[in-house]
Amino acid sequence: EQAVLVHKLLILLHVTLCVVVGKTMMVLFPDATKRYILKLGEKSRMNQNPKFSYENWGPTFFSFQYLLFVLKVKWRRLEDEAFEGRPAPNTPVVALNGEIRHLFSFMRGQYFDEFNELVKDFSSIADFLIIYIEEAHAIDGWAFKNNVVIKNHRSLEDRKTAAQFLQQKNPLCPVVLDTMENLSSSKYAALPERLYILQAGNVIYKGGVGPWNYHPQEIRTVLEKLK
Repeated sequence: EQAVLVHKLLILLHVTLCVVVGKTMMVLFPDATKRYILKLGEKSRMNQNPKFSYENWGPTFFSFQYLLFVLKVKWRRLEDEAFEGRPAPNTPVVALNGEIRHLFSFMRGQYFDEFNELVKDFSSIADFLIIYIEEAHAIDGWAFKNNVVIKNHRSLEDRKTAAQFLQQKNPLCPVVLDTMENLSSSKYAALPERLYILQAGNVIYKGGVGPWNYHPQEIRTVLEKLK
């Protein structure tokens, strides 16, 4: 317990220092800092959306809300229990009808664009599931402009309502909700987004943390080998 507190303190100091340096760079060298942030945007393909310009999200970097979000993400990763080659956490999730299930119950025989293509191409050998976790860019948190208006979830009903935006994209697999204890988000270090492949109760693929390292094509490569 004490080791975790020390680790959290070190993370707090590191993130605070990075934010102070980043904010200072934005003031003293705005053009160079903008180029750096845009480079990050290329990795997550945010730059490819013509309706989502740099002005909508770039200036939010190194803000106080940004600091709080990054701290939450890094502290939450201390609870990570999902590692390749080791048993996968069978965390509880909530179906949109309110039924409480567990992750493994969606494996074999149960019931976006790039993700849906994976579902179409590999549904014969894999079961797909989307777990809707806590909101990354809530309007009362680290918010972007010209983005979907969603508040931080205060209840499971809030999370269910927010998940309707995802349902509008017509995912080709079941969508369930993380519990309000955020167990799936924590044990899979999933915030803000992450891809996993589980087999026989073990983690066989652990994707990078999104948005910068969210690569569905890596899933395709692994599943091709399993065909």
